[in-house]
Amino acid sequence: MARTILPRKDDRSSAKIFAVLISIEEGRERVLGAVGSLGSERVALADARARVLAEDLTSAVDVPPFDSSAMDGFALEAGPARALDVSGEARAGHPHEAELMPGTAVRISTGAAVPAGATAVIPVERTSENGARVEVEETRAGANIRRAGEDLRAGDVVLAAGTLLGPAELGVAASVGRAELVCARRPRVALLVTGDELVQPGEPLRPGQIYSSNGFALAAQVAAAGGELALRETVPDSAAGTHAALERALGAADVLIASGGVSVGPHDHVKGALRELGVEERFWGVALRPGKPTWFGARGDTLVFGLPGNPVSAMVTFQLFVAPALAALQGADPSPRRAPATLDEPVARNPRREQAVRVRLRHAADGLHALTTGEQGSHMLSSMLGADGLALVAAGEGELAAGERVEVLLL
Repeated sequence: MARTILPRKDDRSSAKIFAVLISIEEGRERVLGAVGSLGSERVALADARARVLAEDLTSAVDVPPFDSSAMDGFALEAGPARALDVSGEARAGHPHEAELMPGTAVRISTGAAVPAGATAVIPVERTSENGARVEVEETRAGANIRRAGEDLRAGDVVLAAGTLLGPAELGVAASVGRAELVCARRPRVALLVTGDELVQPGEPLRPGQIYSSNGFALAAQVAAAGGELALRETVPDSAAGTHAALERALGAADVLIASGGVSVGPHDHVKGALRELGVEERFWGVALRPGKPTWFGARGDTLVFGLPGNPVSAMVTFQLFVAPALAALQGADPSPRRAPATLDEPVARNPRREQAVRVRLRHAADGLHALTTGEQGSHMLSSMLGADGLALVAAGEGELAAGERVEVLLL
């Protein structure tokens, strides 16, 4: 696997060392290699949306459980046009108990059980009533009857373990009578945002201060990825404050995310504090723009991510590394959704780093087309507005011309 070797300063001294910047793919592989299992829990069906199924769901019943009518009309024996006596009615939830007698028909509603002896249902618009008799057109056997088990059979696996539960999945689970589902436990996530310059929205700004955005953007990404926010703090740029906050977070969560403080500046204390707290570094530095100083490590089963402090870098690296980890912890497929697209404008390459370019997508006759969201600076959070995906542009010289194909990770 190709790597880019660049000089950088170690955070323990001013001496220059050579460090290996790994690829996005290798970084993701190292993250997923550290993922364990969080176990499972029973969840009420009404609370299971966006949860991940932890075991196969098998139907105990046929769906539908009986032969039923697909139409409002009359249940009868299939045959030629003729006049029949109307001998009763079958409504949804109120079956016609008696067997259908020859020469008769039973009025029936959509969804009602087809009476024994009936072999077809004729729609009401193909009939003409006259008192207690009904004139019917010719009818074929089996017409307008939904057969028992036509949708699902008892014993069928209707949802596989690892399925993300959405409206259709919850509907299917309800249709087979399940009031609870066994779901993966949601990962507890601690989120620390570092920086003396950060001020909460709503407070006045003083000279040199900015409003804190990473805590809100990353918390929303955690929720979208199925995580449960257990702790969120803003951490000052001090060694003692950073150490104390990281220690609290490590004790509270399955996944710790620290935004900022992972680079090589004199006030970047996160890596040193993590080392003191027994967190093993698995990588630091990805050949990626934006997001080069991304850090990842683990202490026991707890995963720790050090994301850059620049807002776009933090959101992009969350999508590339943290989101797959949260999916894998729940037993879901961690593979990002990808699609090829045609560039509608040229994109400059970076000589040594792969780029994650924020793009809007549009559908055309020849497939998806991608247009950048504008300026791509890592500090320009507005570049995430309207982004449908991240176009991955390989390192190299020159530019990708308009009309060239790129792979897009869908957001």
